[in-house]
Amino acid sequence: LYYVEARPEITDGEYDALYRALLAAEKLHPDWVTPDSPSQRVSEQPLGGFRTVRHSVPMLSIDNGYSPDEWREFDARVRKSLDVEAVDYVVELKIDGVAIVLRYDDGQFAIGITRGDGTVGDDVTQNLRTLKGLPLTLGEGAPKGTLEVRGEVYLERAQFDAINAERAAQGEALYANPRNLTAGSLKTLDAREVSRRELSYFAYAVADPPGFGVSTQHEVLARLQSLGLRVNRHARRVHGVEGVEQEIERWSKGRGQLGYDTDGLVIKVDDLGQQAVLGATSKSPRWALAYKFETESAVTRLLDIRVQVGRTGAV
Repeated sequence: LYYVEARPEITDGEYDALYRALLAAEKLHPDWVTPDSPSQRVSEQPLGGFRTVRHSVPMLSIDNGYSPDEWREFDARVRKSLDVEAVDYVVELKIDGVAIVLRYDDGQFAIGITRGDGTVGDDVTQNLRTLKGLPLTLGEGAPKGTLEVRGEVYLERAQFDAINAERAAQGEALYANPRNLTAGSLKTLDAREVSRRELSYFAYAVADPPGFGVSTQHEVLARLQSLGLRVNRHARRVHGVEGVEQEIERWSKGRGQLGYDTDGLVIKVDDLGQQAVLGATSKSPRWALAYKFETESAVTRLLDIRVQVGRTGAV
């Protein structure tokens, strides 16, 4: 309720008291400890390194579009291939983070993998377990067998600013941006340090949509949410070119109000059957486009230049 749905029913103090009671009970009864216990999210032993894991289904990259004309050309290709007048799309925020795969076996979180090169990625399970909003056990109705959920790990701007403020107070170099810190955190060998950074994630797809028991992308998102996974609430199903362009207009102006970074929109054909007809190239699906926003810019004023001379005379 707190980490996924942002509507807690108890206070932080009550939660902390329950957590302390859990730790006390598990200390007295070690046989009560289960893999999905909140106490098992952070390992005390740093990893010696990361093993690589092959993706069951390759993680293709999505083609980019940078202008309304490129978006309309994409829509025209889709409609021509499907031989239809208009298409329903799902428009999702393109979160500026790190792509990951969450693999669940019979509803239990088994392994987490980075995108890597799209074919193989790094096993970062221990670090992903520290994400408090990531369910270690899926909710009621979880499919039997293996379910691979795709998503994005990211860092809230407020948390990034707090981390940099702490580093500045200690005289340490500041991190460049939330995405770089997120990527570096996932490759940290000590899960305790990852836990302190309080990463977040959004789920947005499954590797095998037909096996998920749904027929559209918006149903994929709804079912992921019903299983307890975090889904971005701003995803919207729209009809045709006009609906997509309204979303482009909306978020080109409104993305600065979000608490996290996004560099565009991902536009997906909603109907999974139509996605299958459109297929993919060797690199990218033909049913999706990443519409990139213009890079944000601002005016700055240079206040001072301080020149130092090294011992060799170099300035």
